[in-house]
Amino acid sequence: MARNLSNLRAPKKANTGKKRVGRGMGSGMGKTSTRGHKGQRSRSGSHMMRGFEGGQMPLHRRLPKRGFTNIFRTEYTIVNLARIAELGVSEIALEDYKKLGLASSKKALIKILGNGDLTSAVTLHAHKFSKSATEKIEKAGGKAIVLGEPAAA
Repeated sequence: MARNLSNLRAPKKANTGKKRVGRGMGSGMGKTSTRGHKGQRSRSGSHMMRGFEGGQMPLHRRLPKRGFTNIFRTEYTIVNLARIAELGVSEIALEDYKKLGLASSKKALIKILGNGDLTSAVTLHAHKFSKSATEKIEKAGGKAIVLGEPAAA
């Protein structure tokens, strides 16, 4: 059957109201307010940790642990040469990455990767460059200027 305005209907449970517990016996959710009789979860102020499985070993403790997360890791915003080639600019300074939509903030650390090819000479200022990116930039006649380190004279 074709769907049109005459046979549209709301999805299941779209029109059901909020469950109002503890509003008298006539509501069907009075007296114990859907908590049942006795037990830990029936008490007021009862709180169990996230993932509590009634005393069974919780899933997050049953699964094996692997590796670790280095909290001192420096995150770089990655920019590919293909993306820079699309822009058609001759120079990109550190402040320009945010303006051009290549980085999320002005303070972001930038790393240029060599994915894609450059057709015109571009001067790029960034914190890091991959070897392939540096080769492609210089091959196109541009410059790869590493920030944070003193420029070689």
